[in-house]
Amino acid sequence: MATAAGVGAGAATSAARFPAAAVAAGAAAGGLVGGYGIARWTKKRPLGGIALAAAGAVAAREWHRTGGTKAAVGLSAAYLVAFAGSHPLAKKIGAWPAVLTVAGAVAAASWTVTRRPVRQERDRP
Repeated sequence: MATAAGVGAGAATSAARFPAAAVAAGAAAGGLVGGYGIARWTKKRPLGGIALAAAGAVAAREWHRTGGTKAAVGLSAAYLVAFAGSHPLAKKIGAWPAVLTVAGAVAAASWTVTRRPVRQERDRP
């Protein structure tokens, strides 16, 4: 039977291996999708805005930590532009397709800017 200490230790080990770029990309995409979903299903736009802002803050913190100030500012601007741009895009292709499109674009930009190059291990004889 697992104890609380055993579960926590395993969780910490798993989290350490999770790429920071994926955390930032997931937070950004999740904020756009989740913010829209919450606003739509609750019919309370401010709740969606809170989710959007909270996820944006998490993403911005990760962008700053992994890519520096320029990356954080640029990707935060892209996040806001994607949010604003989803509205006119929704008139052309529909609400959910627009949100998913901009979320994918922000996630891809986030991943591209913040991922670290994989170090090649030297061949051992």
